[in-house]
Amino acid sequence: MPPLSRLGKQIAEVTAALQRIGARYALIGGLALASHRVIRATQDVDLLTDGENADSIEAELLRLGYQRLHRSADAGNYSRGDERVDLLYAHRPIARRLLAGANELKTSLGDLRVISTEGLIGFKLQGLVNDPRRTQDLEDIRALLKANRNGLDLMEVREYFQLFNRDSLLDELLKEIS
Repeated sequence: MPPLSRLGKQIAEVTAALQRIGARYALIGGLALASHRVIRATQDVDLLTDGENADSIEAELLRLGYQRLHRSADAGNYSRGDERVDLLYAHRPIARRLLAGANELKTSLGDLRVISTEGLIGFKLQGLVNDPRRTQDLEDIRALLKANRNGLDLMEVREYFQLFNRDSLLDELLKEIS
């Protein structure tokens, strides 16, 4: 395997710290797209982690030299120089199920636990619903649907769209890619 990039080293360091404290994690966000046949440039590390381990996770990130930018019951944002780690804390049953079901994949950034395509679509949809100005999330959803249309569990995807009352958006997107 070729040497890891700076981003790969950052991810390896953060995930090793999470493993040391027994915190489960899964890659989400822009970097997870590549594991699902969608390439997009991004430099921040987005992880879904155990909600009950948020204090221990923060302590590990601070030990690694990260500074807290924001922390709530649902999320934490940390930076170290120009490196950034954004965390979503899995509390709700769906998020906990997605975290438990994440698969370990060989990626260009090393072996990583990565959220399912369906789960990634769900989180992208949540981001779009929370902030409609996040048009990149809509483009990512469109690209994920197109690249993975033959292997998706569309019933699961539809559940996420129903959860956010966006059934018509899913129908529109599926019509676009057919």
